Amino acid sequence: MSDTAPLLPTILTLLSVAVFAIIHITAPQLAVLDRVPRSRWLSLAGGVAVAYVFLHLLPDLAVHEETLNEADSRGELVYILALAGLATFYGLERVIRRARARGERPEAEGGSFWLHLGSFAAYNLLIGYLLLHREEDTTRSLILYAVAMGLHFVTNDFGLREDHEGLYDRRGRWLLSGAVLLGAALGWLVELPETMIIALSSFLAGGIVLNVLKEELPEDRDSSFLPFALGVAGYGTLLVLIL
Repeated sequence: MSDTAPLLPTILTLLSVAVFAIIHITAPQLAVLDRVPRSRWLSLAGGVAVAYVFLHLLPDLAVHEETLNEADSRGELVYILALAGLATFYGLERVIRRARARGERPEAEGGSFWLHLGSFAAYNLLIGYLLLHREEDTTRSLILYAVAMGLHFVTNDFGLREDHEGLYDRRGRWLLSGAVLLGAALGWLVELPETMIIALSSFLAGGIVLNVLKEELPEDRDSSFLPFALGVAGYGTLLVLIL
């Protein structure tokens, strides 16, 4: 039993990475959920991700701040980096909207496509890497992270497919799948200094906040509030009880 127990986190990590990649690859098959009014399942997934952000990721920033303060570094940098992550992905959304306003077709493989998808590839790489370098390195924490990020990827895929249509199916989903696999591989092979991991985690937290909320708040999504609220309340309660 003692020989197999340490294998559990490794098996769960490999399974999580595989599921992340499969979610992106099978995005076209999940298109049945992409409708207006928004699928209740997507709103439920959005609520789960929001609960994870506000009850786990954001409190982690306070832990990171304390860690940096103890290392005689400026703890407030974690909030600056989180704000930078949020602003970066907001800026990307503005680039896409302006490209649309100029008449650039969603199918066009232009600069806005590669900027947008390249940025989300870096985003996925970070999520894959931090799967192995979370603040709380426990099996329970791993499962909570994997569930929340997996559902977050589902909602992200629908937004990206709406922005880039068939081009996302032909190129984007493979790019994002490869990025999350590469991030996990780097997590096994490369261990960055703690301060760098804190910086990356903080930046990612800001990006997740923006990307979670932008999929639920716009009026044209016509989201379902009750499933969203159930996702928030249900997963939020779970987080409070077991963290």
